[in-house]
Amino acid sequence: MTDLSPHASPSAVDGDFADLDEDSAADDSTVLEAVVPEADAGQRLDKVLAAQFSQYSRSRLQQWCEAGLVRMGAQVAGVRDKARAGETLRIAVPALPEDTAFAPEDLPLNVVFEDADLAVLNKPAGLVVHPAAGNWSGTLLNGLLARYPETAGLPRAGIVHRLDKDTSGLMVTARTLEAQTELVRRLQARTIHRQYLALAWGSVSRAFNVEAPIGRHPRDRLRMAVVHGGKPARTDFTPLAELDTRWGPLTALRCKLHSGRTHQIRVHLQFAKLEMVADSVYGGRLRPDLPLQRQALHAARLAFAHPLNDKPMDFIAPIPDDIASFWDACGGEMDEIDPQGW
Repeated sequence: MTDLSPHASPSAVDGDFADLDEDSAADDSTVLEAVVPEADAGQRLDKVLAAQFSQYSRSRLQQWCEAGLVRMGAQVAGVRDKARAGETLRIAVPALPEDTAFAPEDLPLNVVFEDADLAVLNKPAGLVVHPAAGNWSGTLLNGLLARYPETAGLPRAGIVHRLDKDTSGLMVTARTLEAQTELVRRLQARTIHRQYLALAWGSVSRAFNVEAPIGRHPRDRLRMAVVHGGKPARTDFTPLAELDTRWGPLTALRCKLHSGRTHQIRVHLQFAKLEMVADSVYGGRLRPDLPLQRQALHAARLAFAHPLNDKPMDFIAPIPDDIASFWDACGGEMDEIDPQGW
């Protein structure tokens, strides 16, 4: 069993986009061209653009017109301009954030173990794992590509499983395709063991489990829910300690996953009529006076056999400072929730 302590490497910044002048595109832009057909003479320009550059949505083409990125002949063209037959249309397509989503970034990563095949990391709360809308850079994936350039040829840069942005704790990532394939197989076979610490409002006197299928929420596409026809999911919950606080009863729970569905612990806690502390998405109460402003969930223990040599590996991530401080402020003792005792 390995006890982990923080470790970080230098960080970096990302750059700006340059402007486009009349004759040439900036290095991060691409110029597309098309000639206005005779049949389209007199048509509104945005309609002609949509026909000639159908790979882009009409609304995006209109935005580029309004930004002065479209020319008809030598002149900047507007959305409502009339197309002139035989004129050359030029669009300076700017580099979009998603176009550089898989760029290496020298981010601080808390790497607690690494060898030629894999790495185990202790992810801080607030770090997004994979690029997506609203988070096209500064993700764990970007940091992995910088630290391990060989992962550029792997699906998701070697990421095997994810943690939510505001969940802290342990993750394993692969550095080779062989290791990634085997880790994914073992994750599906449930031989990678993951235990979490969760703090929930309410009183829990005995251990229980929730075995309920999880799928997309029928009305809110950003949330998951227990739904008929969802994917099978089971979570075991064991109470570690209970405190009486000025906000009400508070219970620390050890959560053991038997599957890996999106938001699984959070959804199963809500299904069990419990509120995870500061998880406003799934019913937790957010209060200005609460000394914790992110969901109280930490991936505290990770155990698996090495994918290439089957050597047993067992890691523990210390309780992060924000959760520890909150527990202490509520009158709790750290040894009550310390994953060393799990």
